[in-house]
Order: sequence, then structure tokens, then C-alpha cells
Amino acid sequence: MGGDPQRSTTVDERVRDERVQNERARDERARDERLQDETAVPDPYGERALLTPAMTGGHDAVPGPDRDRLRRYLEAVVAARTAPVHTTVAFNAVYFGYDLSGDGYGASPLRPEDFPVIVFGERAPVLPVGAMVCVATGSDPLYAEIVHREGAHPQAGALGDTPAWVSGAPAGAVGPGRPGEEAEPRRRELLVPDLHAFGPALSLTPAQLHRLRSRRRWINEDGHVVVDVCYPSPAAARRDDLSAYAHHLLTTAREQLLSPYVPVSLAALVASRREDDLRAGLLGILDTVRGVLNSSAELRTWGHYAMDRASLAACWRDTGPLGGDDLRSLAAAVENAATPGRRRYGLTAPVTVYTAVGPRLRAFPGAKDLLTGVGYAAAVCRANVALADVVQGDSDQGLFAGGSRVTLDDAFEGGGVWRSHHPGDADPPGDPLTPAGRGWASTLPAPPRSAPDMELDPVDLPLADGALLGAGELLRHDAYGTVWRTPLRLADLIGGRLPLHPYVVEDLRRSHGARPAVRLELTHAGEELEDAEATQDVVAGLGEEEGRLTGVVWPPAFFPGLVLELRHIRGSAVIHLATTRLPERVRAGDRESGHCYDPRVLTREDAPGSDRRGDSAAGLGPRELVMRTVRRCGLLTPDGHALMDRSVLPSAAYGRPPAPAQAEALAAACAELLAERVLEPATGSRDAWGQPHFPARDRQPVIPLIAYVPVPRRVIRPWGGTDPDPDGAALLALQVVSGHLRRLRPGCAPSEGQRAAFREHCRALGKADGWELPRGYTFVTEHTRGR
Repeated sequence: MGGDPQRSTTVDERVRDERVQNERARDERARDERLQDETAVPDPYGERALLTPAMTGGHDAVPGPDRDRLRRYLEAVVAARTAPVHTTVAFNAVYFGYDLSGDGYGASPLRPEDFPVIVFGERAPVLPVGAMVCVATGSDPLYAEIVHREGAHPQAGALGDTPAWVSGAPAGAVGPGRPGEEAEPRRRELLVPDLHAFGPALSLTPAQLHRLRSRRRWINEDGHVVVDVCYPSPAAARRDDLSAYAHHLLTTAREQLLSPYVPVSLAALVASRREDDLRAGLLGILDTVRGVLNSSAELRTWGHYAMDRASLAACWRDTGPLGGDDLRSLAAAVENAATPGRRRYGLTAPVTVYTAVGPRLRAFPGAKDLLTGVGYAAAVCRANVALADVVQGDSDQGLFAGGSRVTLDDAFEGGGVWRSHHPGDADPPGDPLTPAGRGWASTLPAPPRSAPDMELDPVDLPLADGALLGAGELLRHDAYGTVWRTPLRLADLIGGRLPLHPYVVEDLRRSHGARPAVRLELTHAGEELEDAEATQDVVAGLGEEEGRLTGVVWPPAFFPGLVLELRHIRGSAVIHLATTRLPERVRAGDRESGHCYDPRVLTREDAPGSDRRGDSAAGLGPRELVMRTVRRCGLLTPDGHALMDRSVLPSAAYGRPPAPAQAEALAAACAELLAERVLEPATGSRDAWGQPHFPARDRQPVIPLIAYVPVPRRVIRPWGGTDPDPDGAALLALQVVSGHLRRLRPGCAPSEGQRAAFREHCRALGKADGWELPRGYTFVTEHTRGR
């Protein structure tokens, strides 16, 4: 018997409808999970690890979605903590697993018994911000995380007035112009510990803390620790915050850094146990954390400290102690600190005043209780942000209408030392928020005077500007040595040489003779060099007029205009050379770089036909010849633009009037470059002597110019592709996820397979047998994740 066709059709429709409904429900669940993942605050011990291998390459190497997840967590950490969150403290939170529900590091794998012990008022090792410490007491120890650190020089006045030589002085300085001669310099520092970072279980009661503060034997009355920090060397004292903390983690706190109990171990992230790989990966993660904090719209940063914008706004609205009124009063006091009173006949002398923020805040009525514990760190950072906003908003590079110039002089001593100088127009302009250390520099012997600088139009620099391009910049010269910055020149790149600063030439000649053997140590930020490139034995030729290193083997990645920072310690035969990374890779003209460069040298000396093999226009086509001529012969601006009189392009390209065919080819190439916007048209003027000028000057004939404008453009390189992807969405289909710990729901337990996998993971990290999963956690093995 045949079936009922109408009934079969009804069954098929019902099956099809159920399939459609199931697919729709599955899609809705996936969408809900995706939305929840995009909005919920991630957990370092959650289903997906917050740290990924890409983060060891620095902020620019991380895909956008992973940066967003890390940003949401760090924003929640900043909102949950009372003190401003330093970059190193933010690293601790994500690496060791800071719990936002109130336990802090209480449920983390940290072992408090391994923390270094510090004693109030005594000598202590270097303890950077982020260090986990144990503060010795007469009874129960205090476990804490250092969340703020500053200089505590005893000569700082009660109202913040600070002697000039203290501002910017190196560790170990003993007086004006006296840097000290100790091989292990010491400096008095104030450490602000967060005594509640490890949750209620490891925190003392308010009564216990009050008793310790009252006795002032283990902590001072504000709940802070003042110690004499002993640095192993002057170089160690000059380390920046992130480098100092990386060194601390790789030495003093190495066991907790490489613990298999952290959410994801650094060794697993870099897939290596080599010291250089661990250090590079650690610095890369710190750079990622810093970049994420700086990019958050919810946060405001002061140096490495991040604060919640909502709390800053609430502080400005507050009318109580250290609120908006007091901050405005502080800004006015710093602005007018150097303003002289009226004197007879109107004669006034220059006045300079240095104000330390921390001691100055204590002078406000009612501020005492607000400057205890981590509240002091919050108040100091808010005050510095307020001063920075006033300086940036109400002055011209620090120069106020009243004639005083206000600049940040020292970011470390006393919570920050601000310099007020009148008359301010006598100071050279510059970034007022870059610590200059002018207080200490003013007490040093004046360096020998050099030939007076030429007064030049900032745009009219002719081709004969070789001696002016990329002039070296002296950054520091004191009893320890010399630090200077200079761009790499094409002639030095071709000749394998490196000019030395006169101070270094003098010191080397005095201590090692006329032609000493020198060791040159190179560091290319973010990139590895071959051993033969990283450490080189070269010869220093120390002539009477100039000195240079010869026999230098420049790495292939070095190019004309690359900015080099060089350091030489007095009396040594070693010169350290390092490059500086840009926040992101950029393309300027034909050159792509992720490192700082001098745009003027890049324009002049990286033109077509110029490389380390030589510099010649021979064999160039018409397009390359036009580009080379404009870049080499045009007027040069400080930002690397080159502008050339269009009428002289043919004769300048060939050094003589060209043949008709050559002139026609050049004109066609020039038209193509203009149409493609590689070159741009502009107008200038010509004076009575035939010299071109830009911009055009009044009462001079207007002439057409052709301009090379190397505007730096961001370079984005997504994984597995070459097309720009600003949203970071075009990633590889699969992404490797390192093995990591994950918290379990209450009542759940890991399987025996996961326990065995964790033991194998520990052995791969170099740990001995016997490591077991901590209670409440399971282990997620390494796997790939699709996007």
C-alpha cells in the first residue's frame, strides 16, 4: 500500500522546522556567550587566560580583542583598589591573579614566607614598585605590596621647599655638585605598602595597625616604611621603573615569577627557559600592560600610575581637605612661588623655587588623616595631575602670563619636585612635563663653551647642512659618565664608524691613551642581534679635533637617521649603544621603522641611491632621480619635509642643463609623482639673491615648489595577513593558547588526567617532581582556539 503523501510532507516540514529552531537557538546561545565575553570582567583564572604569547612581543603585537579583554580586567582592578595602580602593580594583578571580590592576592600562588624582609629605618635592598615584601614587626609580620615609592631626602622643608641640588640628584649625592664616590650608592626612600593586598586572612586589624603606627618602630605614623636603599651600582640606581621591576622578578622574586601555580607561567608564554628570552618576554608583557592602561578611556595616567577618571572628577568636586579647592590653591602657589615682590626702582633678580608635592600636601589643614596608608599615594598622584593640567591648559610650554615658568624637574624625589622660575622667558622652551633635573644641573661645573650656534630660519636649511643635521644631544654629564643621543649618519653607516662626544674623547684619551681598544655593546630595542653584532671590539681614534670609533659592524636593521643613545661610564673602555622603540611602527616615505629616528637625516640620507654599499645617483630611473634630487637639494624643515624650486629641478638632477630627452623624462616622472601624491605642489618665494624661501615672504616674487612630505603613517601587521586591519579582526583561524590554571566552581574537582597533565607541565618548566594542583583549581592543557 502506498503511503499518504500529504502526511509525509507534514513530517518533513516538522523535522525541518525543528532543525531550524535548534540552529536558531544554538546561534542565540553563541551570541549571548559572545556578548557576555565582550562585556563581562575577565578573570585571570577564568576559562580563557588573560595573558597570551603575543603579549610577550609588546603592546603593538597583541590583537585588538585580546587587548580589550585585558583592558576590561585592568579597569576593574584600578576601580577596586584605593591606591593608584602602577604598571608593575597592574602586571602583578594579571600575572599572579588578583581577585576583585575582596580577597586580593589571598587566593593566589604567592608564598609570603618567600618575600624579602624590610626593617623600618634600616638598610634595605632595591625594592621597586610592585615588590611583595614582609615588614618586620615585634609580633605578627606585615605582608604587603609596594604600591608607591619616592625619595625621602631629609632636607625637604615642611612646606615642600627643596634645595636646588636635591632635585634631580643621582643616588648617593652628598651635596651641591657632589655626586658621591660610593660604588654602591645609597638613597633614603619612602615606601608605601598596601597592607590589605592579600585579603582579610593576611591583614592586621585596625586596632593592630593603629598600635604599630603609634609605636613608630616598624612603620611610621602614616603607615609607611622609610629605608636606606643600597644600590649595587650607579647603573642600577638609574634603571627605569619597568627595567628595575623586571630585574627584581628575575632575581629576588624568581621563584614566584616562574611558579607553575600562576595563571600562565612566563616560561610557558615565551616557550623557553633561556634568560634572555625570559627577560625580553617579561619586558614585552610590561609594555603591553602599560599600553593598555594608557589607551583606556576610563583611566588617567601620571607616569606609570593609573587612576580612575571618575575618582579624579569626584576629588575636584570635593570641597574638603585635599579636594578641588586645595588643588587649585596648590597650583596657584607653585605658579607664583618665584614671582618677585616689588622692589625699589623696579629692579628684580631671577628667582627659582623648587616645591616637593608630598611635603607640601601635608601643610594643608585637615590633610593629615588623608595622607596615611595608600591614601598618600592617591593624593600625590592627584596633585601632580592637577598641576600638569594647569600647566598644559594655562601656560605656553610652562610660561605663564605673570612671567614665571613652571616645569616638572624631578618625578621621584618627594612625590615630584616642580620648578618655578622668574623670569621664565630666559629658560629655553621644551616639554614642561619631562623631568629636566635642572636643580642638580645648576650646581655642577659649567661645561666648556663651544662655538656659538648658528641662527637659522627653521625651514631654510640648504644642502650644505651636513654639519647641522642630526647634531648630537648631550643628555647627562656628571661624575659617573656621559650619556648622549645622536642619529646614525649615512657616511658612518658606510664607513663602519661612530663619532664620539668630546667629553668621552677627553676621558678615553686621559685614561686609555690616543688609540685605545674599546668594547661597543649594542642593544636594538625589541629585536635580537647576532652575538658578533651585539658585542664588538673596535678601535677609538682620538684626534685633537674629533674622535670616533672605527671598525663598527652595523646590524642590517640599522639605517640612516636611526636615533642612537650612547652611554659611557667614566674611566671605562666600554660604550653602550641602544635604540628606542616607537609606540607603534610607522612608515615615513619608503622607510618603515618601529624605532625612533631623526626625520631630517632620514629625508636627506635615506634617499634613492643611498645605502650602506654607497651613495650614488648612477643607474637611477627618472622617478628615483626626481625623488633623490628633491630630498637632497630641497629646503629642509625640522620635521623632515623637503621643498625645492621646481624650475631648477632638471639642472639639479644632472648637475648641468639636461638634454631634451632627459628633461622630458624628468617632467613626466615629476607629473606622475604629483598625481600619485608621492610629491605635493607648494608655493614659496625668491629673494633678490635668488634664494628660495618657504613660506613665501612678503614683497618677494612667488615661485612654484615641489614638496616631499614624509608624514608618518601607522603600520598595522595582523597575524597571517599583510593588509591593514585597524580593528585587529583579520587574525589567523587558529591561535595557540598556553597551558594554564583555571578556578573551579565550588564542589568541583580536577580529573586524574588533569592532575597528571599539570605534573608534566611542571616538569617541562624545569620544576622537580611533586608539584600538585592547588585546591580549587584545574589545569587547561595547551590547545588551539579558533576565531
